[in-house]
Amino acid sequence: MKNSIVSVLINPDAFFLEKMNAKEDLRIPALIVLVSGIIGAACAVLMAQLSAKMMSSMMPGIESIILIAALAGALIGSFIFWLIWTGVVYGFSSVFRGDGSFKKTMEFVGYGFLPQVIGSVITFVAAFEYLPQVHVTAISTAGLSSDQIGQVVKDATTSMMNDPAMAMFIQISTLVTIVFLLWSANIWIFGIRHTRKLSPRDAALCVGIPVVLYVIFLIYKLGAQ
Repeated sequence: MKNSIVSVLINPDAFFLEKMNAKEDLRIPALIVLVSGIIGAACAVLMAQLSAKMMSSMMPGIESIILIAALAGALIGSFIFWLIWTGVVYGFSSVFRGDGSFKKTMEFVGYGFLPQVIGSVITFVAAFEYLPQVHVTAISTAGLSSDQIGQVVKDATTSMMNDPAMAMFIQISTLVTIVFLLWSANIWIFGIRHTRKLSPRDAALCVGIPVVLYVIFLIYKLGAQ
């Protein structure tokens, strides 16, 4: 193969054009998603440690449950997102009478997650820097009713999320997500154009519409913090 996987970052048009002549193969895209998921899981564990510290006095042993759930959720979630995102762009491309297999589309979408690996590394560095600075208050539930416990948990969670270090991390991670999502979107446009045999305009719409909607959602969430 003339083009290395790195070329998908700098010349996705040529990369996918060459890939169209190759047999469908999900192994490398799955590896890309896995690496992104592993790094994302590391960030999730750092976040989960804060929740575990907050809840430790309420339920002894819950720390392990929270950490395992965060780890498994991030890893499994990365593959679920890959599948869902493929379904979204495949569905949009069907509106424009796209022609091509779902498996090939999934392969090309998977390659488009390569920028997410870079973004995940940056997010992890930010998490490693800021999350240990977040002040977490261990919850004490002695003598409290169930309604009071719920309010205490809510107040403690709100306090943790409003911590300056946490706010800075959320801002950085959201910005990183948006920047590298747009990079991925550029790759997906070329991938969908080739695998679904669309015009550049139709491919841009298929990818651009869901990406813009997702970016708006991220910005809305950031503003709601």
